[in-house]
Amino acid sequence: MSDCDISRCFLHTNDQSGFMLQRCESSGDEDDDWRLKRRENNRVTAQKSRKRQTQRADELHKAYECLDQKNRRLKKEVQFLSDEQRRLTEALKAHEPLCPIRHCVPTLGSGPRDVGVLSSLPR
Repeated sequence: MSDCDISRCFLHTNDQSGFMLQRCESSGDEDDDWRLKRRENNRVTAQKSRKRQTQRADELHKAYECLDQKNRRLKKEVQFLSDEQRRLTEALKAHEPLCPIRHCVPTLGSGPRDVGVLSSLPR
C-alpha cells in the first residue's frame, strides 16, 4: 500500500504517529449528496414496505372474518343436521313396532326385484 491511498472517500495516510483516517476534502459534497439520496431512497422503500405490510394484514383480517363467519354457519348447519338425525332416529324407533313392512322383511328378498326394497328399508 502506498503512503496515500483513497478508498471510499477516506484518505488513508501513514505517518509517524501511525495509521490515520482523514476525510477526503474534494469529495465531501458528493459524499453528502450520495448519503442524502441514499437516505431518501431508503425512507421511501421503508414506507412502501410498511404500506404493503399493512395491506397484507388487512387482507388477512378480512379473510379471517370471512372464514370465521363461514365456520359459524357450518357449525349451525352441523347442529341442525344432528338434531334432525336425532329426531328422525326417535321417530323411526317409535314407528318400528307399528310398521307392517318391518315385520314382513324375512319374506322379502326372495327375488331379484326385492333387493331394492330391502336396501331402502330402515335398519
